[in-house]
Amino acid sequence: MYTMMKLRWLALPVLLMTLHAPAALAMGDDDSDKKTPDCPKGQVYDSKSKSCVPEKTSMLSDSDKTNYAYHLAKKGEYQAAINLLDTLHNQNTKEAWNYRGYATRKLGKTDEGMAYYQKSIALDPKYAKVREYLGEAWMIKGRPDLAKEQLTIIKSLCGVDCEEYRDLNAAIQGHPEA
Repeated sequence: MYTMMKLRWLALPVLLMTLHAPAALAMGDDDSDKKTPDCPKGQVYDSKSKSCVPEKTSMLSDSDKTNYAYHLAKKGEYQAAINLLDTLHNQNTKEAWNYRGYATRKLGKTDEGMAYYQKSIALDPKYAKVREYLGEAWMIKGRPDLAKEQLTIIKSLCGVDCEEYRDLNAAIQGHPEA
């Protein structure tokens, strides 16, 4: 009887921890790319089913394809990211243009990537992520003055504590992303 009572008292904290752990783990990590799992080649992560599905399925939303293209680009699979973006029904979104610009710039086509960034900015001038990447492109082009302009805009959009500000500031200071 004493052992059973002891087990009940131990079970309560374990149960509470189990119920609150997912919320606690999710806090403080706003980077959706870190939450996106890798899928086998030819598949894309579907946020609805929480699983990898064939890339060519009609069930996939443009949002899921766009997010997975960014995931691929951040992993260094730039051409695969561009190929996936080519399959979007609506390619004219701020994210699609930005991620196309990112992947293109990483392939060494900085000017072409910058043109895509401008299309993203035209859709949403207050999109901080594209401002960060455009600033990084200006650093590649040897124009820290124009990169600093983007940094100033980012500061006005989200302050100095947002990831976009910190990352572009690091690039300007000579510590670009790995």
